[in-house]
Amino acid sequence: MLSVGLTGGIGAGKSEVSRLLVECGAVLIDADRIAREVVAPGTAGLAAVVEAFGEGILGSDGGLDRPALGSLVFADPDKLAVLNAIVHPLVGARSRELESAAPEDAVVVHDVPLLTENGLAPRYDLVIVVDASPATQLDRLVRLRGMTEQDARARMAAQATREQRLEIADIVIDNDVPLERLRQRVQEVWADLSGRSRRSRGRSPGIAPGTPADGPQE
Repeated sequence: MLSVGLTGGIGAGKSEVSRLLVECGAVLIDADRIAREVVAPGTAGLAAVVEAFGEGILGSDGGLDRPALGSLVFADPDKLAVLNAIVHPLVGARSRELESAAPEDAVVVHDVPLLTENGLAPRYDLVIVVDASPATQLDRLVRLRGMTEQDARARMAAQATREQRLEIADIVIDNDVPLERLRQRVQEVWADLSGRSRRSRGRSPGIAPGTPADGPQE
């Protein structure tokens, strides 16, 4: 098994790269998706978040109002730390369950938005960074996700810098390119990953407890 960490700044297009890797045959463990699952209505995770931040972070349907929570925690590092302390252990436990269920010869891609920020690179056989310029990130967040420019800049500022992400990269995927060129690059990377997986068959490093996700950020 080959354990791969995949990361990139918000708006860099990491989700599209994840999708393309799955098309190629990767087993995807999406930390942000799991972060949503562990605070779904009726979960202990949601109850803990409400206890910490109050019922004002709930929507009319009783589920988590992620924009409201995001606006609250990304403006206050202490509150963000509280949220992370609730969500990260739950995400880590579920991620370990999913990896243990993957085939022995799988390429397991862990999509972890805050991999750089939380010093997680050593936990994987290699790290892929999806890279885009800050201008591209900002444009995508405002134009495609409907964020205000102020909110988008705040989300970007809460993450590692572009330079910090590139420092931990074993493989860089440039996503300041058209989709077809991105697809070609992902296919090239997949051929590399598949070869590494064959060479490392039988080794399964797993992931350590409490692998962080970014909660409401992505």
